[in-house]
Amino acid sequence: MNHSLLMNNMDTRYTLRFTAHKEGQLLREALGEWRISKRALTAIKFEGGLLTVNGIERNVRHPLQIGDCVEVKFPPEEKSEGLVVEYGELTIVYEDEAIIVLDKPAHQSTIPSREHPTKSIANYICGYFEQQALASTVHIVTRLDRDTSGLLCIAKHAHIHHLTGLAQRGGDVSREYEAIVHGHVVEACQSIVAPIGRKDTSIIEREVRNDGQFAHTDVFVKRRFYIQEEPMTHIRLKLHTGRTHQIRVHMAYLGHPLVGDELYGGTRQLIDRQALHCVSLSMQHPLTREVLHFTSSLHEDMQQLINNS
Repeated sequence: MNHSLLMNNMDTRYTLRFTAHKEGQLLREALGEWRISKRALTAIKFEGGLLTVNGIERNVRHPLQIGDCVEVKFPPEEKSEGLVVEYGELTIVYEDEAIIVLDKPAHQSTIPSREHPTKSIANYICGYFEQQALASTVHIVTRLDRDTSGLLCIAKHAHIHHLTGLAQRGGDVSREYEAIVHGHVVEACQSIVAPIGRKDTSIIEREVRNDGQFAHTDVFVKRRFYIQEEPMTHIRLKLHTGRTHQIRVHMAYLGHPLVGDELYGGTRQLIDRQALHCVSLSMQHPLTREVLHFTSSLHEDMQQLINNS
């Protein structure tokens, strides 16, 4: 399969180009092999997209010849209703025609909420896309809690989001975190496999419960230390699933809540947020299948905790 992405000043629709490699194959079958979803095909047909073969509009029943040039023009996207376009600072680690990887600060939401309706990453990405004249909306691939810092990935188009979703389900998106927790974690490395669900008495808080969703976290001790005679542990964690508050819930379940995480039993005497940072993100590029790897250093507030020990 050969493919490329086309963008030009005359047509802002997201466009992919493929080269047919099977004689007589129906366009519909080729599009499936190229991972164009049925939902996307419906949108192309009814919402202003276009399928062409060698520059001529065709329907999905068209038989292809080897070497045919197939262009898939996706309909323009509209941002979610209520998502305000704002302009603010974004720390971009990587960007190409398909994805953006950011280093998110603490105290900034990934998406707007009732409590924090503006100044989120999503708001700023909307403004950034507008400045670039991209007919796209925000598609969060890897989300972080408001007070968690570090790497997160955003897809520039719904089709790219679809491809990254396939990659996540196939285990081809890997995230690692570092955290500081209360107490000395005894085991140097361990796996926590414990289902997580919403707590009955809260719309926000999660807990380990038998009827929860499968959740798997690996924990590795980096260093045990004391601050003001209180034992703490600097740990590294690898997520195998992506449940809401997964690391925070699993560490509290172990009896070692994150420092600063008042929701799950931590204290904010030394830091004003949960001490959690996404330090590593590895993924297959959704178009090229190239393996990408990004890293981020701990932010100053967490580094200061470790240095003061």
